[in-house]
Amino acid sequence: MLYHLFFPLVDQFTPFNLFRYITFRSGGAVVTALLISFICGPRVIAWLKSMQAEGQPIRLDGPEGHLLRKKGTPTMGGFLILLAITISTLLWADLTNGYVWVTIFVTVGFGGIGFFDDYQKLTKRSSSGISGRTKLAAQITIGGIAALAIMFLAKGSLGTSLAFPFVKTFLLDLGWFFLPFAVFVVTGASNAVNLTDGLDGLAIVPAMIAAGCFAIIAYMSGNVIFANYLQINHVPGAGELAVFCSAMVGAALGFLWFNAPPAMVFMGDTGSLSIGGALGVISVITKHEFVLAIIGGLFVLETVSVIVQVASFKLTGKRVFRMAPLHHHFEKKGWQEPTIVIRFWIIASILAIVGLATLKLR
Repeated sequence: MLYHLFFPLVDQFTPFNLFRYITFRSGGAVVTALLISFICGPRVIAWLKSMQAEGQPIRLDGPEGHLLRKKGTPTMGGFLILLAITISTLLWADLTNGYVWVTIFVTVGFGGIGFFDDYQKLTKRSSSGISGRTKLAAQITIGGIAALAIMFLAKGSLGTSLAFPFVKTFLLDLGWFFLPFAVFVVTGASNAVNLTDGLDGLAIVPAMIAAGCFAIIAYMSGNVIFANYLQINHVPGAGELAVFCSAMVGAALGFLWFNAPPAMVFMGDTGSLSIGGALGVISVITKHEFVLAIIGGLFVLETVSVIVQVASFKLTGKRVFRMAPLHHHFEKKGWQEPTIVIRFWIIASILAIVGLATLKLR
């Protein structure tokens, strides 16, 4: 919005030329999202508390300490994240860019699924919300619409092709098979972040790190000079997603202020599903789906731990971990919550560095 308001007036006031630059608008998006979080956070939390007398339902089969430490804490804090990201992006991004609208659509759509799921948990006073099949069907529908839009917006075979890390500009054209692949990436990323969100601050910082990495990737992919230099695929228009990713970084920082241990609010499925979906669709647009699996390796690890646990129990009747997802396994082993969270942050940081290194190692 600000871009469309001020850039056309550059002849009357030269400093408005700053709005031409994605880097300037990305910085503005970070600050705006952070300020929205700080200003609206206390009001949103107070509203959520007034609507949730008993707070988020706690899993009865979870770590025993959760019933004492986390009881009464409100959920749906992801609404604050969505508010900050959406407003900041609408203010600072080029709204003629189709990729921006696709990303907002997925973020808000998945946030809506999460919001309804959280609402069901609160009304039922149970840790189980809407059925898994219903949730997955809604995610696939939104992901499918987004994938079709990406295929339409991209030029030539770029919209249906798959890129590989450590390889130069080679693209594997999947044709219509790209559609289910893209849906899998978006849905998988969404649910992976959701599974990771189990301790105070555990999911939001790795998500913020991933968003920062994809701000760089989107900017490089959208800039023909940098893309050619790094020998990655140039995706015209993808650079504008750096503004969205920057808004996500600011929103995540603001939410962390309230989510730091002991958390004043949980993001709930409202936040985790939307953040994961956003990261997934951005990776699809920028042709860095496999790099997302590296940068978001912590989310992958948490998801794999659940898959292994379920498969092992069904096939052998034995559990590999004391409890899944993985962070609960370490809780059961006696690790303190801050220890687990900070060590997982360190792992996420290392994986982010490895993921960014793929931009040059080709």
